[in-house]
Amino acid sequence: MKTMRKGSLFQLSIPENWKNVTIEQILKLRWQAPKKLIHMMRVNKEIKVNGDYLPWNHPLSPGDLLQIDLFKETDYDVLPSYGELHVLYEDDHLIVVNKPAGLDTHPNKPGEEGTLANLIAFHFQTMGENCRVMHIHRLDRDTSGAVVFAKHPLSKAILDRLLIERKVKRTYLALVHGKFKQKKGTISERIGRDRHHNTRRRVSTSGQEAVTHYRVLEVRENMTLTEVVLDTGRTHQIRVHMSHIGHPLAGDTLYGGKPVFKRQALHAARISFPHPLTGEMIEREAECLDDIVLES
Repeated sequence: MKTMRKGSLFQLSIPENWKNVTIEQILKLRWQAPKKLIHMMRVNKEIKVNGDYLPWNHPLSPGDLLQIDLFKETDYDVLPSYGELHVLYEDDHLIVVNKPAGLDTHPNKPGEEGTLANLIAFHFQTMGENCRVMHIHRLDRDTSGAVVFAKHPLSKAILDRLLIERKVKRTYLALVHGKFKQKKGTISERIGRDRHHNTRRRVSTSGQEAVTHYRVLEVRENMTLTEVVLDTGRTHQIRVHMSHIGHPLAGDTLYGGKPVFKRQALHAARISFPHPLTGEMIEREAECLDDIVLES
C-alpha cells in the first residue's frame, strides 16, 4: 500500500484490491474507526479524494488519492523533558520506544516531568512535530522494554482496538525464583485489587480475567529465566501470577521476591502488531539496558 505525508495530509493511493471501496467503508470496515471520530471527520470535512470533496459513498478507483487531514499541529499534553530516548520504530503515525527501568510511562498528575512521555514530547519537539503523546499500553515503573505511543487520534483509536483484540503481541523475559516442574504452562487466574494494600494486586475470583503463558528458557542455580506471553494486560499481571504459583520475580519484594536486584527482573523484550493504517506487520526487539542480564 502506497502512502505518504504532505504537510498536514496523510495521502493513501487506493490499491488494486480496494476497487470500488468508499470513504465510509475504509473508515468503518477497513480501519474500524470509532463512530465518534468518523462523525468528527465528516463534520470537519477532513477527507478529500484527488483534492476534491466527494460523497462518502462514492466508489473509488485504484490509484485515487485519499487525503486525510491527520497531522494537525496540537499542543503537547505533557511537558517536554530532555533525556536519552531509545527509539525502536517511528513513522508519522506512531512511535515504539525502549523504556528503561525507573521511569513511569506517563505523568500521574498535571505538570509532572521525568516520565517516558515527557522524553517523547521532547523528541517530537526536536523533530519539529507538534502532536500529543498518547500511550497505547503501559509498563510498571521498574519494568523495562518496548512501549507503543500513537501520534494522532485515528492511530490511537485503531491501536487501542488492536490491543483489545489481542493483536498487539508482547513477549517478556522474567527471571524468577525457583525451578519449574514443567517446561511450559498457562496461568488463568483472575486478578483484582488487594484491599489491604493500595499498590498491590492479588489473585481474586471477583477480579478481571487474566491469562499468562510461560516457557522455561534457562535454569540458573536457584532461579529460572522464563519467556512470558500475555493474553491480557492487567496491572502487575506477570508479577502476581508468578508469585501465585510460587515463583516470584527476582527483585520483586512487593510480591515475595528477594532483593537480589534493585528492581523486579522483568523486561518487555519483543513486540509485534499490524500497522494501524497500512496493516503491515511491525516487529521490534528491545535490548535490556541496565545491569539485569535477562538474555539467555
